Amino acid sequence: VQLQASGGGLVQAGGSLRLSCAASGNDFRANVMGWYRQAPGKQRELVAEITSAGSTNYADSVKGRFTISTGNVKNTMYLQMNSLKPEDTAVYYCKARWYVRGDYWGQGTQVTVSS
Repeated sequence: VQLQASGGGLVQAGGSLRLSCAASGNDFRANVMGWYRQAPGKQRELVAEITSAGSTNYADSVKGRFTISTGNVKNTMYLQMNSLKPEDTAVYYCKARWYVRGDYWGQGTQVTVSS
């Protein structure tokens, strides 16, 4: 299984970015897909996750600003990030979980928000 994340970049505070993630190598739909981030000197943290049933969960720090969704193609996922803040600066990773197979991570994409 491989996950490919893309869409990061440099944006001014208040701007928007859309991250994409595509998982390949497994014909079964992932049970959960999620976005995590890790800022320098900090632990990796959950940003948002979505189940195969469409249930979502967000970190308090991004509620109302970020939206996670899945695509029409199986095992694709997006993170729409609006009203970005400098504290959102981090490397963003996507993860896919299959209950019978385990967790798989993408390579990360850098998001930098300038003040």
